[in-house]
Amino acid sequence: MKHPVDVHVGKRVRHRRWMVGMTQQQLAERVGIKFQQIQKYETGMNRISASRLWDIAAALDAPISFFFEGLSDVADSATPLPGDILADKEALELVRSYYAIPETQRRRLFELARVLSDAA
Repeated sequence: MKHPVDVHVGKRVRHRRWMVGMTQQQLAERVGIKFQQIQKYETGMNRISASRLWDIAAALDAPISFFFEGLSDVADSATPLPGDILADKEALELVRSYYAIPETQRRRLFELARVLSDAA
């Protein structure tokens, strides 16, 4: 049975990988393992050892703490976080696209989204 912490850390690996636009194969090559192992990590099927998480964090240019953010919300539950917006592939693509926009335009887009959401 999957442990909720392993599932959470695996999701955070997947989220970060998506955010930087990296495939499972690319991450696996940078870490020196097969992409199937990345798949197992991301689903929580296999636990990620401390040294392997260190390698993954370096490959994804993220602090180790990134993978544990939000853990207090899930530590006592075997179910996914309610409202985990980044579990949605479309939402991840939207966030990645948003951060690809130059900062001045991004701020304008943010303000427009805020106005539209208030109007809804």
